[in-house]
Amino acid sequence: MSSARTNHRSVITEEVAPWGDIPQLLRGGEAGTLVPVIIPRHRRRVWWMVPFWLGLLSLSAGVMAAVRDDGGAAGAAWGVFAVVGYLLGLAFLLAGALWWWRSSIVEIEQGTTGILTRYGAITRTLDPGRHYLWHPWSRVDFVVDTATEIPYSAPVVACPTQENVPLRAIDFFLKFRITDAVLFVRTIGAGNFDLVLSSAVQDAIRQRGRRVRTERAYDLRGSDVADMQDLLNRQLSRYGVRITGANIPDVQLPTQYQQHLATRERVAKERTAYEQEWGLTRKRRIDSLQMDIERAKKVRDARLVEVKAALNKAREEVAQLLEQQETQAQKVRFEIETRGRSGLIAAENEARAQRRLAQAYRDNRAVLQYELARRRLDVGAALAGRAPRPVVLRTDGGSGDTSALSTLLAAQLLPGLSGASGASGLPAGRTGSGPGSGTRSAGSAVEDAVSEVWPRN
Repeated sequence: MSSARTNHRSVITEEVAPWGDIPQLLRGGEAGTLVPVIIPRHRRRVWWMVPFWLGLLSLSAGVMAAVRDDGGAAGAAWGVFAVVGYLLGLAFLLAGALWWWRSSIVEIEQGTTGILTRYGAITRTLDPGRHYLWHPWSRVDFVVDTATEIPYSAPVVACPTQENVPLRAIDFFLKFRITDAVLFVRTIGAGNFDLVLSSAVQDAIRQRGRRVRTERAYDLRGSDVADMQDLLNRQLSRYGVRITGANIPDVQLPTQYQQHLATRERVAKERTAYEQEWGLTRKRRIDSLQMDIERAKKVRDARLVEVKAALNKAREEVAQLLEQQETQAQKVRFEIETRGRSGLIAAENEARAQRRLAQAYRDNRAVLQYELARRRLDVGAALAGRAPRPVVLRTDGGSGDTSALSTLLAAQLLPGLSGASGASGLPAGRTGSGPGSGTRSAGSAVEDAVSEVWPRN
């Protein structure tokens, strides 16, 4: 089957044609039409019965001529007539049989199904191949293409969108196949099916267009139309037809929207170019950063190696220093232990000497106590020898001079008198006129006594 031209609606029709033109019509059609059903121009006639009747008539004449028995020349003539009747009868019967045999042959094209009728009623279907129709009134009224997927194009003009903007055209392409030839021919026929299919496609496309915004109308191209295909299958299954595929190859927008979409496409292309340029720039920057990172990693690794080497060297130096410090500490410890032992021995010796000295002091304690007691006695004797002598002033009881003033005057005059005369027995410089002078005289006497006794002893 040939598909319809672009932007032209396909036309499904049925044709009446002789058997020889059936393959050409099924494969090509005429002027873009689709011919899934062909009504054969039947070549079966009853003319084959004329030779049969003539043969029967000739045989009957020959039989009658043979039955009649006349003698002489008349009998011979009737015999010849009978033989000629027999021969003509047989010839006519053979010709009628051949004509009947030839007219009963029906060849169904591959991929088609023939519908056999008898007295105008459909009896059965004929598969592809040769068939013999011996019944005189049996004939193939329809040859239906049931194997080919027939393409069908149905553009929809002025299809409104969601904003009620009419699109210039939406091309819809589908493929269908006749699954039940008898149901298709008996129910609708090819001419009526074209109207039904066109109406169903128009309704389905307009429903789809109503759900699409004008600015996204181009999204209909190549979109998924499985729901539309299911809807059409539900509507056309009653006619013995199944939709095997469908798509929307093209959508034509109004001029204003085409300009708008052209501007959008240009902006989108510029944006894509800018994004690509930015992607390249970003990639170069990323590559540069990655190179810097790799370089920094190499420098870091080199520095890590240097640091590890320096750390190992430092550890070796620290280990050496620790060994030296440990050796020095061991030496100092030995020195300290030696000094300690020597100091301990000296301390023990000094302690033993002190113990011995203490023992000696304990032994000489009695001697020291005796010496101290003796020195005390000497000091007491010296003090007794230097002790001042008391002066007693006696007054007459009858004189009546017992006042404190007279006592005070006497106390002031006595030191002077004792210092001048020396008759009172007091050494010079040892007497005093009051309590302070008495105390100083006593202290001086003690010091003099100790100084005299101590050097002497």
